Amino acid sequence: MAELFQNLPPAIQALSAGIVTWLLTALGAAAVFVFKTMNDKILNTMQGFAAGIMIAASFWSLLQPAIEYNEDGAIPWLPAAIGFLLGGIFIRGLDFVIPHIHRNATDEHQQREGVKTKSLNKSTLLVLAITLHNIPEGLSIGVAFGGVVSGNGQATLLGALGLAIGIGIQNIPEGAAVSMPIRAEGASQWKAFNYGQLSAIVEPIFATVGAAAVLIVTPMLPYALAFAAGAMIFVCVEELIPESQSGNNTDLATLSLMVGFTIMMILDVALG
Repeated sequence: MAELFQNLPPAIQALSAGIVTWLLTALGAAAVFVFKTMNDKILNTMQGFAAGIMIAASFWSLLQPAIEYNEDGAIPWLPAAIGFLLGGIFIRGLDFVIPHIHRNATDEHQQREGVKTKSLNKSTLLVLAITLHNIPEGLSIGVAFGGVVSGNGQATLLGALGLAIGIGIQNIPEGAAVSMPIRAEGASQWKAFNYGQLSAIVEPIFATVGAAAVLIVTPMLPYALAFAAGAMIFVCVEELIPESQSGNNTDLATLSLMVGFTIMMILDVALG
């Protein structure tokens, strides 16, 4: 099975990994068939854990390889620095365009972001917020798999798989964190589940886009790796960390972040 996967084109590898992370989001969203509400302590713990996974992945799986890829250049850190900043700017730009609302918003109307619209309800806006968050995750998977055949000695198939596994692990609680609040507001189990799993539909799409882009323009790899890292860090600082710290469980959320970071670091070092 491993040999069969290894022989697939990188774009198909990335697509397959993206589909798996999407399915793991659906697994988490299926919590609505067992529970109707979610304790704030559990929610904050999951948000902190997801932030830790993403922060570790941003450095160990993306930024470090971006710098090492260009270590023979005149300024080895320059592509990583440019890509990292562009990734954050990209997500900020999407914030202006895509209508959404974050889970810790206290006033649905005053705290909406993106293009103003009256036709979308709160549940849809919440899903769009998480969808925004999942775009850089898909890109990071794609550029990791694309980098394996780009001549980057630091990129390995096991390393790309480790990144996908880490993102998939944090997608399980993330799926529950999307679907459970929607279920608590009175939506049916199936509606809440579908909202939760749909939030990750962008991951296989952008994983394929990321891999294809790197394969078409190989010199852009360090920029692409750092771009994905910058986008993921922007999401962590803007959304995941503030939401995990918004309740009365700040210490627990912080410890969960450290656990998530440690797990992702171990995965990357062990498999990379």
